[in-house]
Amino acid sequence: MNLHIKELTTINEMMAQIETIKFLYPQLSIEKYESFLEEMLPHNYTQIAVFENEICLGLTGCWSATKLWTGKYLEIDNFVVNPEYRSKGIGKMLTDYMEKKAIELNCSSIVLDAFTGNFGAHRFYYNQGYVPKGFHFVKILDEKKMTV
Repeated sequence: MNLHIKELTTINEMMAQIETIKFLYPQLSIEKYESFLEEMLPHNYTQIAVFENEICLGLTGCWSATKLWTGKYLEIDNFVVNPEYRSKGIGKMLTDYMEKKAIELNCSSIVLDAFTGNFGAHRFYYNQGYVPKGFHFVKILDEKKMTV
């Protein structure tokens, strides 16, 4: 495979990869995706994608921020690999790239959320050196506004 990584920084670049995002969020509409991206991009959101030629095989969103307990950190968000290409090193390419990016940004750590029932993701992240540090508590106020 002839793979390359590209940072997607514009809404148009990200919208072009909606079919890859739909492996993670099958019900996500084009309108909702664009609306969410319009809100996210001004807050330092970007996406990193792995391509074979012009075909996106996997991608992850990320943003950096600062919290009192961790200082500057990089957050991985919406990590997805096309199911046909899983277990072929695409996810590792993405996490390796994210680690390099976090170091370049002078971050203390990389954080992410994985749904509690997504045991495949848990195993993958453990194998990449990630460990649970706490619980991410959620109080849902309006399910209609959510994607999942």
